[in-house]
Amino acid sequence: MGQTQVKALRGIELRIDTNEYVALMGPSGSGKSTLMNLLGCLDTPTRGRYELDGKDVSKMDDTELARIRNEKIGFVFQTFNLLPRQTTLENVALPLVYAGISKKERQARAQAVLDSVGLGDRVHHRPNELSGGQRQRVAIARALVNDPAIILADEPTGNLDTKTSIEIMEIFEKIHQAGNTVILVTHEPDISEHAHRIVRLRDGIIESDLRNTSVRRASDPEHRYNQA
Repeated sequence: MGQTQVKALRGIELRIDTNEYVALMGPSGSGKSTLMNLLGCLDTPTRGRYELDGKDVSKMDDTELARIRNEKIGFVFQTFNLLPRQTTLENVALPLVYAGISKKERQARAQAVLDSVGLGDRVHHRPNELSGGQRQRVAIARALVNDPAIILADEPTGNLDTKTSIEIMEIFEKIHQAGNTVILVTHEPDISEHAHRIVRLRDGIIESDLRNTSVRRASDPEHRYNQA
């Protein structure tokens, strides 16, 4: 930033195993967004290594990184990032276009994953015809359509009310139970409690890395009552 050098991360060491459910937490400026970008192959470290499935992706070029993102990682964003002129089905099928999948198969796979998030009857709707919760479901379906091993979710409930947030967390629980690795960035303690492991960052270092011994389930009736 001009003459100022900002060290977003300061030589951290972190290992995430297959099928873990991890929440990354920390105040603004703690480095959690930078860490998410590195894990998602959206950025590369200035020093050090990042290995994904045993491969050092920190040395890959843009083309290789794009292929890794498309094949292995599904992204869910706070602002949904849906194309406003495209239908729900077209938004979900978009990653398959880049993967070179035929139109017929794209539509079939997009329909199947929309069915799985409860939006099978909204395939022809555009984003402005959907509620915030429905748009986030579309974003989750788009993240799942390529059957990635890793789901990265950046503040996925940040724009949603409490009831809708609980519904979205139920979907993430099902995704994790299906065998996916889920990495969640959040500043909300209630949301982080759904994860099995909570990593807290501050000033570019890992402040704590703890197992969550009391995982909160969105489907728990008591949880629903407390959040009402």
